[in-house]
Amino acid sequence: MSKPLLIITTIIIATTASLGAAIHLAKAEDSMNDQAQVQNHPYLGMWVTGDGRIRQELLPTGRYDEARGNRRSAYQGRYVVSGSHIDYWDDTGFTADGTFVENDVLHHGGMVFYREK
Repeated sequence: MSKPLLIITTIIIATTASLGAAIHLAKAEDSMNDQAQVQNHPYLGMWVTGDGRIRQELLPTGRYDEARGNRRSAYQGRYVVSGSHIDYWDDTGFTADGTFVENDVLHHGGMVFYREK
């Protein structure tokens, strides 16, 4: 393959991947109003890191409340669960996402959370 063709192919692939991610985020954002929506999924409740330092509660109102160490309600915002994927919108404007890899395990922000029992 010639060098110009290789460059064009690389650009097309990178653009397609970026558009896919943007479409996913736009769909998730479109599914939410400025107000949180009632959530009905199996992941409601408290999620805690293995060391107990971070505690995140997914509320049925479509809101979450995260404590860090001794700091209660350190982060709050809204969320949407779609299948095993979760998107977060913090009240300060920060966005994040995560994946429920099992019913009781959440990977989010480079951390592993476990459902509190």
